[in-house]
Formats: sequence, C-alpha cells, structure tokens
Amino acid sequence: MEQVQEGEKYMNAQILDGKKTALKVREEIKDEVALFEQQNGKKVKLCVVIVGDNSASKVYVRNKRIACEKAGIESQIVELAVETSQSELISLIEKLNNDNSVNGILVQLPLPGHIDEDAIIEVINPEKDVDAFHPFNTGMLLSGNPAFEPCTPGGIIELLKYEGIETSGKHVVIIGRSNIVGKPLAALLLLKGSFGDATVTVCHSRTKNLKDITLMADILVAAIGRANFVSQDMIKDGAVVIDVGINRVDDPTLEKGYKLVGDVNYEEALTKASFITPVPGGVGPMTIAILLRNALTAAKRQLK
Repeated sequence: MEQVQEGEKYMNAQILDGKKTALKVREEIKDEVALFEQQNGKKVKLCVVIVGDNSASKVYVRNKRIACEKAGIESQIVELAVETSQSELISLIEKLNNDNSVNGILVQLPLPGHIDEDAIIEVINPEKDVDAFHPFNTGMLLSGNPAFEPCTPGGIIELLKYEGIETSGKHVVIIGRSNIVGKPLAALLLLKGSFGDATVTVCHSRTKNLKDITLMADILVAAIGRANFVSQDMIKDGAVVIDVGINRVDDPTLEKGYKLVGDVNYEEALTKASFITPVPGGVGPMTIAILLRNALTAAKRQLK
C-alpha cells in the first residue's frame, strides 16, 4: 500500500506484511538447514509438547509442524492428555533433555491449571529452550548476550529490519509487560545497534495517563490482549504501529461466527500511522520464523 502524506497526516499507512517477510526468512533458514544437514549428516529436530485439548494451542502446534516441514526441520509432536500430572510432564522433558537427536524443546502454553508453568520451563535444558523462556536465557538477554531471540519480540525486530525501520534513538512505547512479549521486547530494543538503542517505555494496567505516553511513541507496540484497545487518538501522526494482539470478536455475518482482530483499532490507525502490522498476517508468522531459526541455532551449538 502506498503511503500518502498530507501535511503531517498519513492518509494510508503502509502495511508491514508479516506473511511475506516470514516467507523470505524461512527460505533463508531452509537453505541453512540443508547446508547444516549436508555438512554434518544430522537433521535439525524440534520437539513440541502439548497438554490438553486447547483448540487455539492445537492450531499453533499444527502451524509449527507445517513450518518445520517446509524448512526441512524434523518435528516431533507429543500430545498428552489434560489429566497428565506435573511429575509426568517433567519426566518427559528430562527424557527429551537427554535425547541427543532433539535440538529444541517447546512446551506449548497455556498448560492446564494444575501444572506450574514456571516449574516446567525451568526443567527444560537452556540449550534446547528455543522459546527463550528459561530464567538462564532471560538472564542472558538482560545482560546483553542473548543465546536465543525470544520468538515474538525477535519476529518484531526482524520485521522492522526487513522494512529498514531503525529503532536507534527512537522512543518505543510498549503496552503490556508480559514475560512473552513486553519485557523481552524491551530488553531487545535496549541492545546496542541500529535495531536496538531505543528509548523504551513499558506501560501496563496500572499506568496513569496512558494516552499522553502513547502519543509520544515513534513506535507503538500493543500486546495486552484487548480487542481494538488502541484508538486513533492514542497514536502520534506518522508513528509505526506494531499490533501483537489476536482476539476473537463475535461476527454473526461470518460462517464461523467470529473474526480475529488485534489490540489496535486497525481502520482508525490506518489514518494516523506511517506503518502498521495487520491482524492476522503481521507479527504471528514472524514468531514462527524465529522459532525455526532458534532450532537451527540450537543444533549448531549442540554440535560443538
């Protein structure tokens, strides 16, 4: 979409196409995986563990399996019943930790309520923690030496790189302080470099005068899980808007009865932003691309 500027107003934001960019990244990874296998006589293997029957989780796992196949990465999906105990899950992870054929381990979240997610994450070998959730890997990130890129934050940075949108010297405002997006993204943006060196403000449910803060953002990231929360009057003219949210909203006009929308009111934002990610098709595909890259990185490191 062509960007049209009228004074300081953007009549149509340019779309940051995550699907298109993710395909490019995945093609690069596919070539690297093939070279790795040729040079070492060993496949890259990712094991994904899913507990229970969460429909959204099953979709995510299926998408990851398909992405692995297309990239030449071997995938193993372990499906466990919802009543699986925490000790049984830990035993499985320990077995995978000791399996030299498995390079990456991913436990699909959320887990059933009777399982402590933090305890499970801590059991995963940090060298196989391709989600980068283990305390060791979060510590490495905060120290400025990330072993793996957290998948969704890494996907956001990669998307900005492909579009040539540098963050150095920019004010980035992140709405949401989760361990999956908000906190690790802030840490990545504080690293030195053209796609780091940002001034970062992290907002959350207790932030006062939120609108005043978001209006200062050169790059605004919404990651709170509230449909259409970010309205037009919260966006500075010409800001880059990254929408991480995926929310189901009832829509009786559609056969499935709902549609997916982001945390940003997309139609309103189009008239204020210079660039914007759509939902779906923005950040989501980039998340899986970084997961594949992390699996390859893990395989390379483990070979050494």
